[in-house]
Amino acid sequence: MRSDKNTSAPLGLKIAAGAGLAFLHLPILLIFLYAFTTEEKSYQFPPPGYTLQWFAVTWNRPDVWAAMGLSVRVAAISTAIALVLGTLCAAAVSRTKFFGRETISLLVILPIALPGIITGIALRSAFSFAEIPFSFWTIVLGHATFCVVVVYNNAVARFRRVSGSLIEASMDLGADSFQTFRYIILPNIGTALLAGGMLAFALSFDEVIVTTFTAGQQSTLPIWMLEELVRPRQRPVTNVVAMVVVLLTFLPILGAYYLTRDGDQIAGAGK
Repeated sequence: MRSDKNTSAPLGLKIAAGAGLAFLHLPILLIFLYAFTTEEKSYQFPPPGYTLQWFAVTWNRPDVWAAMGLSVRVAAISTAIALVLGTLCAAAVSRTKFFGRETISLLVILPIALPGIITGIALRSAFSFAEIPFSFWTIVLGHATFCVVVVYNNAVARFRRVSGSLIEASMDLGADSFQTFRYIILPNIGTALLAGGMLAFALSFDEVIVTTFTAGQQSTLPIWMLEELVRPRQRPVTNVVAMVVVLLTFLPILGAYYLTRDGDQIAGAGK
C-alpha cells in the first residue's frame, strides 16, 4: 500500500497554491523594491535606478522616530495589560465552572470578531460620553480590547491541556497557590503566553482603524504612513518605513508560530 506521505499533490493544486501565495506576497515585495528607487514622487516600474539614500533620510527624520516610539510604547503597554487580563480570564473560564461561563467567553472574544470600525466608533463614543480626553492612554485602552483576545485564545487552549491532577498533586504536597502557579502552571502555559504576547504586540504595532478613532491628534506609525501617502514629502521614505514595519511584525509572528507548533507536548496531558 502506498503511503499518504509519498502522494504528490496534483499539478493544478500546486499551480493554484503558487498563484495564491504570489497574489498575497508580491505587493509586499514591491514595497521592498520601491524602498530602493531613485524616483522620489511616483511609482515607475521598473524603477529608473536604485539607491540606499532613503534609509539615511528616514533615519534622520524626527517625525518617523516620534511615530515609531509612540507605536512601540502603545504596543508594549497594551500587550502587558492583555497578558494579565487575558491570563486571568482564561484561568477562570477553563479551570472553573459557573453559570454563564460560555457567555463570558463569547464576550471576551467579541472585540476581535467585530469589524474594527465598529469597535473604534464604540470606543470613541464611550470616551466622549465619559468626557475622557484623547491621549496616549485612550490608544492603549483601544488596543487592549483586541490584544486581550489574542492572549486569551492562546492561554485558554493551553489551560485546557494542563492536567488537573498536576495542580491537585501540588496542593496535596503542601504548595500554596503562588508556588503552584510558579512551578506547575507557568511552565506549562509559558510558551502560550509568550506567543500570545508576541501576536498581541504585532497586532497593536500596526493597528490603524481603532487607532484612528482613539488617537486624537497623536500619530502612531501606521497613521503617519497613511498621512504620508495622502500628502507625500518623500514617497520612498514611506516604503522604507513600511519595510521596517513588515520586518518588525513578521518576527513576533514567526516566533509565536515556533513556540506554539509543539503545544501538544504538555506535562501531565492525558494523564
